[in-house]
Amino acid sequence: MTSYRITLLAGDGIGPEIMAVAVAVLKAVAPQFGLTFDFTSALMGGAAIDATGDPLPPETLVTCRQSDAVLLAAIGGYKWDNLPRHLRPETGLLGLRAGLGLFANLRPAQILPQLIDASSLKPEIVSGVDIMVVRELTGGIYFGQPKGIFSTASGEKRGVNTMAYTESEIDRIGRVAFETARQRGKKLCSVDKANVLEVSQLWRDRINGLAQDYPDVELSHLYVDNAAMQLVRAPKQFDTIVTGNLFGDILSDAAAMLTGSIGMLPSASLGSAGPGVFEPVHGSAPDIAGQNKANPLAMVLSAAMMLRYGLHQPGPAQAIEQAVFTVLDQGKRTRDLMGPGMTLLGCQEMGQALLDVLN
Repeated sequence: MTSYRITLLAGDGIGPEIMAVAVAVLKAVAPQFGLTFDFTSALMGGAAIDATGDPLPPETLVTCRQSDAVLLAAIGGYKWDNLPRHLRPETGLLGLRAGLGLFANLRPAQILPQLIDASSLKPEIVSGVDIMVVRELTGGIYFGQPKGIFSTASGEKRGVNTMAYTESEIDRIGRVAFETARQRGKKLCSVDKANVLEVSQLWRDRINGLAQDYPDVELSHLYVDNAAMQLVRAPKQFDTIVTGNLFGDILSDAAAMLTGSIGMLPSASLGSAGPGVFEPVHGSAPDIAGQNKANPLAMVLSAAMMLRYGLHQPGPAQAIEQAVFTVLDQGKRTRDLMGPGMTLLGCQEMGQALLDVLN
């Protein structure tokens, strides 16, 4: 048996509910592939603020560093929106990424045939779409210095953020993107704003340099404004997209909504070594927390991404993904996915439906 240590960060809102489903699914699939999981729960986000006053307690970061992978459900909520920035749940998330050295965010956007009618775009536009956005996560304008709100000589306030990347930061995310594209459709589109930003010109130069090491991958470039337009106009032209922190933040959400439901979308955040963090794209949905209405499928698919990209166990990952597809084929839906003729399930019932398939 192969054993893995998994840190669970259930967080806030619907987080504990969807995490419970993901853990049950992992426990069900593990023995079928000779695996065991040692789960450790830790506090993060609003729950950690309430308990310790810190959105990322030091002991949580230590626990995460000692694990093989980290599953994160959801953090944040109205309750903590008015706290100072350094005490908000989202600050804990940035600290977790920095503390684990997670510089690469993988965000898939795949149109499932069972849910194609959920997209706001015409079926012929989105049918067959399967995009992976590779977003640089620990550099760019969110981390560049100087940053802050300063007073000018005249006493006027001036807000400053700096978009900056070094060659090594670009190279490491570029290699992740080329390797990802190599495992998919061997097409990589790099998105920047090199026509007006020097930092983007450096980005494009380095990506072009890396392309020589990946002759089997077709490389193209788009400016970010054109890329946003093309995602809506003709999304099937894309396979793998690589871009910086700010542009990736925006484009990955745009790609996510091609699917029609953010409740189906997982993500992975990876570093060069150590554990990755795997989490659904959606938020904590405090308005439905504790009501058994949450969609746990993005959390379950995040667990599958953990197996595939974090633990290098494609077999159980595929088994979980197939269970999700099978349940959808059976017409079972949570309320965010409901359509005519479908069967409405709660969060727990959807989890049981997955277990029925896996068992």
